[in-house]
Amino acid sequence: MRKISLTALLALCSAFSSPAAHAWSAAPAAVRISLLTFGPGQIYWERFGHNAILVRDPRNGEALVYNYGIFDFSQKNFFLNFARGVMRYRIAADPLGADLAMYAAEGRSVTEQALDLSPAQSGKLARFLAWNARPENAQYAYDYFVDNCSTRVRDALDLALGGILHRQLTALPAAHNYRFEATRLIWPDHWLMLGMDVALGPAADRPLNLWQESFIPMVLARALRQVAVTDAAGHVRPLVVAERVLLPGALPPAPAAPPDLRLPFLLAGLTLAAMLLWLARAGRGAHRWPFTALAGTLWLICGLGGLVLAAMWSLTEHWAAWGNENLLLLDPLCLSLPWLWRRVDGAGRWLATLVALLALASLPLRLLPGAYQHNLAFIALLAPPHLALASAAWRRGRTA
Repeated sequence: MRKISLTALLALCSAFSSPAAHAWSAAPAAVRISLLTFGPGQIYWERFGHNAILVRDPRNGEALVYNYGIFDFSQKNFFLNFARGVMRYRIAADPLGADLAMYAAEGRSVTEQALDLSPAQSGKLARFLAWNARPENAQYAYDYFVDNCSTRVRDALDLALGGILHRQLTALPAAHNYRFEATRLIWPDHWLMLGMDVALGPAADRPLNLWQESFIPMVLARALRQVAVTDAAGHVRPLVVAERVLLPGALPPAPAAPPDLRLPFLLAGLTLAAMLLWLARAGRGAHRWPFTALAGTLWLICGLGGLVLAAMWSLTEHWAAWGNENLLLLDPLCLSLPWLWRRVDGAGRWLATLVALLALASLPLRLLPGAYQHNLAFIALLAPPHLALASAAWRRGRTA
């Protein structure tokens, strides 16, 4: 267990002793509901933030935090199920103090939003959460975009509100899509971000509404500020009646946007293409090995990467990776090019040309109706070297 720093401990104590806390405790003796939003952490699975529903019961002083999205690495076949996209996560109920202590130790921020639910709605939600947290009901099929910790919280609140959240948030267009939010938040882990970006297919780029974008906890917290409810007297009031920071957090804020890699990837792709063409012209006899090593490495990366993308499309439940147009760039055909390259009958030339033409086809494909995938950066990186290799293959054929 991590030790709590003095700063975090003071912040934790202030969450229970501040004037705002005493003001909230003066509310009528009925179950009260709040949304807790936890800022991103330092470990890759913490980058997307977290949220939970806080149920305060003034009658017995109990404050329970219902957390969805709990997983266990020791679960049987966890990593195999993760690769297949068949994951079982669960909900857990924890005392508020224990959760705050854990997040304080991690240096993560915690914000509480008190929600204007009627006693009947609060009671309904509290009973549902207590039922859901029973061992026989706790597990569910997890999905990163449509069934995660935040969407479960959103759906539970919507159930208590009689569908108000869904009606109001689906009418509002989202500012971003699945790819933008996922790559933005995972960007501090650069290589993981690149892997995620190349693995996501066109479904990750389709326009969303605010209900769908609320798969990000921080987005859901902002979205609730726009929701209005009507009381029994017909008065319209905001759903969020009060908001306060329980823990300020000690970590840097999440990036506002993912990096724009189009220009640097274009420069890298053109540089790689120029190197391949120069080495193909300059290499003679024993000096051909630099070209062979560079071309072979590129073919190996593209071929193996293509096999992974094809497997994610055909063998897993990761629907956001299906139909990935990056298969035109990371082509499994590249794995056969090192063997065919030296064949006299020209099979290597024609295969290298096919690989280059498929890579080029990814550009006009973007112009077709219904084509959403944002992969221009990877086209800029990989299409130039594929063209260079095709050119080198034909030049070698003419020389031979």
